[in-house]
Amino acid sequence: MTDRAIEKLREQQSGVKERSAPWMVAEQLMDICRREPASADLIAQDLENASMSIVEAEKKIKAFADKHKTGNFACVTPAEAENILREFYGLGTSEKTGLGDRRPNLIDLADFL
Repeated sequence: MTDRAIEKLREQQSGVKERSAPWMVAEQLMDICRREPASADLIAQDLENASMSIVEAEKKIKAFADKHKTGNFACVTPAEAENILREFYGLGTSEKTGLGDRRPNLIDLADFL
């Protein structure tokens, strides 16, 4: 199913300008599909619906960035973008961390003393 999702993402990506915001959304979704085959299934199904396209997903990220704008500057972190995409596509939290973000696992060296 991962291949099907990536194929659909590439198809939608071909309809937008390279390196544009929607194009980058497709890249981030492909990364999720490669890491999480179960999420790839959901993404592939959702991409069948025009209201769930990469362009529509990018609008959600832009709305978040605009809401948190500082002066004339608006952006989102990669973790924020992933969380927005996960919510939009109903993916739940990341299978990798279970937290839905990319916080590293920290080791307290004092535990070994």
